[in-house]
Amino acid sequence: MSDVPVGIVVGVDGSPSSRLAAQWAAQEAKARDLPVLLAAAYIVPQFLYAEGMVPSRAIFEELEEQAQGFIDEAAAAIREVNTEVELMQQLHEGSPISMLLELSKEADMVVIGSRGLGGVAGALLGSVSASLVGHAHCPVVVVRDDMDLAPERNCIVVGADGSPVSELAVQIAYQEADAHGAELVAVNAWLDRAVASSLAGLNLSNLDWEQAKAEQTQVVQEELEKYDDGYESVTPQIVIRRESPEMALAEVGKGARMIVVGSHGRGGFTGMLLGSTSRALLRLSPVPLMVVRERYVAN
Repeated sequence: MSDVPVGIVVGVDGSPSSRLAAQWAAQEAKARDLPVLLAAAYIVPQFLYAEGMVPSRAIFEELEEQAQGFIDEAAAAIREVNTEVELMQQLHEGSPISMLLELSKEADMVVIGSRGLGGVAGALLGSVSASLVGHAHCPVVVVRDDMDLAPERNCIVVGADGSPVSELAVQIAYQEADAHGAELVAVNAWLDRAVASSLAGLNLSNLDWEQAKAEQTQVVQEELEKYDDGYESVTPQIVIRRESPEMALAEVGKGARMIVVGSHGRGGFTGMLLGSTSRALLRLSPVPLMVVRERYVAN
């Protein structure tokens, strides 16, 4: 691999969600002037040959041809959205997750579909997605096959709670809002605090909640102010919710262009990834979901 970032990597497998992921990537590539790398992997299933035997070359060639077909289909879908995008491709014999993790080292982002047929199939809500989202070296965007890629509202929704990875998610959300000429909506939700207080025998009054809301508004405001100077064209809005973070983001994110979250926040977004909240948001998010990990360093 070269030292030049490969732009947007799309894991393709011939499924409807893979096609949507490719078309979303085409829109993103146009907004950010990035190339797209279509990547497909193939593995010889154990049932195709007896244990201890080496599969015939014909099997490999057939699987490789099928994977190439997936790439060609995705390329055609992309051309329907963006005729000028620079397209690259990569075929990989082996695990799709290993391929995508390796490519994520140099990519601006990796985009995957959620309900595939093979390759990246079944990636979400399972171990493959957990590995990719939990270990990728760049942001990962998840596109489900029931999502509408024509946003009703030109805005980027981001989860904000004042943690370091939240600040990183906010920075990337600013970049996305700037690229798309979109509004930025920062959401803070902290139902978990109420649960913790209830378990401790403390009942928060409305006055306590109003004070907490004011404090959290200040936290988010300070987080946003760090990037205001660099993105003067972006208009930020703050939304504070007294509910679970996944429900708040799913509700506020309806009709938006994208939802951006960090992987290891605190407060409302504690344990968002690789836990019940993350699985719920992967299922509930009405629009493409971008997940940013703490180890990722924004340009």
